Amino acid sequence: MRVVTVIGNRPQFVKAAAVSPLLRERHEEVMVHTGQHHDDELSQVFIDQLGAPQPERELHIHGGSNTHQTGLMLGAIGPLLDDLRPDAVLVYGDTNSTLAGGIAAAQKRIPLVHVEAGLRSFDRDMPEELNRVLIDHAADLLLPPTEASAAQLRKESVAGRIEVVGDVMIDVAHRTRAASLARGQDLLAELSLTSGEFAVSTLHRAGNVDTREQLSAALDVLASVGTPVVLPLHPRTAQRLEDFDLRDRAERELILLRPLGYLDFSGLLLNASAVLTDSGGVQKEAYVAGVRCVTLRDTTEWTETVDAGWNTLAALDADAARAALETPLPAEHPELYGDGHAAERVVAAVESLAG
Repeated sequence: MRVVTVIGNRPQFVKAAAVSPLLRERHEEVMVHTGQHHDDELSQVFIDQLGAPQPERELHIHGGSNTHQTGLMLGAIGPLLDDLRPDAVLVYGDTNSTLAGGIAAAQKRIPLVHVEAGLRSFDRDMPEELNRVLIDHAADLLLPPTEASAAQLRKESVAGRIEVVGDVMIDVAHRTRAASLARGQDLLAELSLTSGEFAVSTLHRAGNVDTREQLSAALDVLASVGTPVVLPLHPRTAQRLEDFDLRDRAERELILLRPLGYLDFSGLLLNASAVLTDSGGVQKEAYVAGVRCVTLRDTTEWTETVDAGWNTLAALDADAARAALETPLPAEHPELYGDGHAAERVVAAVESLAG
């Protein structure tokens, strides 16, 4: 088979590091990087550290509104598919890259595979939520990570075939844990931090950083935690801190870092007392690491982590965040996202399309 995989952001590079090497053992894969995350810290570093393949095609599309960006991607991917004539197109998650790759495949009637299907936050103010729904209803093969996400797909009566495979990021977390722990010790020494005596944060959602009021409220939450908070800066957030004259404040109250590679971030996460984030993927990474999570949103697509008691939705409410941090963690930590062999199931499911 020839499979075109479309990726564009940090989590998609991590997922590709799990799936692509297995896929390439038996089939031809052409990886298309849209350029959505064009900084090396958010793309190339995952190729270097995790062994994801170097993309064969790079579109260098980034910036602009969601509509403009997605339109440019769609216009570039369509002709690529005409040239490559793949047997299937594979997309991950819920980004503009996912939407553009999926629509281009669906319009050309190329079988579309959606890894991480069925997730829902039920918040249509999030562009990612619209992307998820549209791609799930366009896909021919839907590969949800959990039974709950599969149940949501059945509830929506999607047209494609549903197969639960687990979460491919768990595969990577299992494989890299020792290296992440080692890198974490190095970073703690560099930052003069002690394991268990600091929190990690990520902050990048448009709803939290694109106005001065919201970004200032987010900084209020992080400053109220009562322990040092390490914040690797997403390029969007770094720019907004400059735009709103908040950079100096952030530097006084937080430990600001450049964007981190997977091993570095995981190393910090494994040593942190808690994570405060507005990222969907980081909520899940925190759960797998066995670290308390406070989500700086009022909805989540990873509802299992909340149900299990390891994740609390606090939005930008400092009192709610502090209360969550003071609540004892549950004694139980059930396996929610698979056994570390999800990538093998993804490849087998893709191969079934050739039958």
